[in-house]
Amino acid sequence: MSTEFPAATASDHDDVLDRFVAVIPAGGVGTRLWPLSRAAAPKFLHDLTGSGSTLIRATYDRLRPLANGRLLVVTGQAHRAAVCHQIPELDSDDLVLESEPKDSGAAIGLAAAILYRRDPATIMGSFAADHVISPDTVFRAAVLEAIHTAAAGERGKIVTIGIEPTHPSTGFGYIRGGEGLDVEGAPSARAVAEFVEKPSLEVAEKYLASGEYLWNAGMFVAPVSLMLEHLKANQPELYAGVTEIAAAWDTPAREEVTARVWPTLPKIAIDYAVAEPAAAAGDVAVVPGAFRWDDVGDFAAIGRLNSAREVERVTVLGEGARVFTEDASGIVVSDTKRVIALIGIEDVVIVDTPDALLVTTTEHAQKVKNAVAGLKASGDLDVL
Repeated sequence: MSTEFPAATASDHDDVLDRFVAVIPAGGVGTRLWPLSRAAAPKFLHDLTGSGSTLIRATYDRLRPLANGRLLVVTGQAHRAAVCHQIPELDSDDLVLESEPKDSGAAIGLAAAILYRRDPATIMGSFAADHVISPDTVFRAAVLEAIHTAAAGERGKIVTIGIEPTHPSTGFGYIRGGEGLDVEGAPSARAVAEFVEKPSLEVAEKYLASGEYLWNAGMFVAPVSLMLEHLKANQPELYAGVTEIAAAWDTPAREEVTARVWPTLPKIAIDYAVAEPAAAAGDVAVVPGAFRWDDVGDFAAIGRLNSAREVERVTVLGEGARVFTEDASGIVVSDTKRVIALIGIEDVVIVDTPDALLVTTTEHAQKVKNAVAGLKASGDLDVL
């Protein structure tokens, strides 16, 4: 594929790491974590692990040693104050605010376009604000390999970091690795043979047994020039919109242009807009990540993380939570001073907030989103 986005040569930057800018998309409500996570306070603004740090702050701190202060956060206008409070180091020019959610294609596409306008040689890394990762050192080693892979060759590569699977999950998409790539500084980099959708349990077991597949965690490292090349080829309307906004971003016209163009952008995930067609063109590589990763998709995930304090076999989250247990197991998240007593009940999930109470089990934790849909349909928007 020919390109009008020239890639940087080695002489443009002495150190490839100097070209790296970390992008943190902070969107999504996290309906499976209701009533803790809500539209006004989504899950990335919460401490869900008992570590003392919210998910977005932990993400920022994890990336800071690699990015050396070069970070861009993409989030909703409603979350501006909370994000700035949690990341006071963030410059206003590095906070991209969405007037309405448009999925990851628009969010990451706009970030790429802004960064390209500032420096066409930039290598961007996109890392969701609401994932739990440890240890940070292993994560950063994988990102460093991805940066070297993204910078390799004449045009570079779009690199995804695939998570080494620990069980045959049916909740994640998968990446099938291909042949190894000879990249200096990235010994584990491989070509991507294909992205595959969430499988059945039987298929997931085959993937795990083959050793060829990694979980798709939605982490991308790529030259912004190559990202935009594929975005233009596959989503020309989206490309035109984000480049128009980017052209005005560092000018007084930013607010007017963004307000006019952003609502017109099509909704599409970055996987479909860029990653999958780029893989078919041979422009995508994968670096395996051996770190622990969880997207905290439901309350059962909070129990798996095991870093919150426990009362016997019950994981408890919430400052000042008052919990009594006897012959019980499960998870309690409390945002009140109400005493919660669990007696003779297994795998329970209790989420107690001032205006809403959730009671379910870890087995049914994924169905919490159905309650949100039902409340929305009935007009009970005050608790969403």
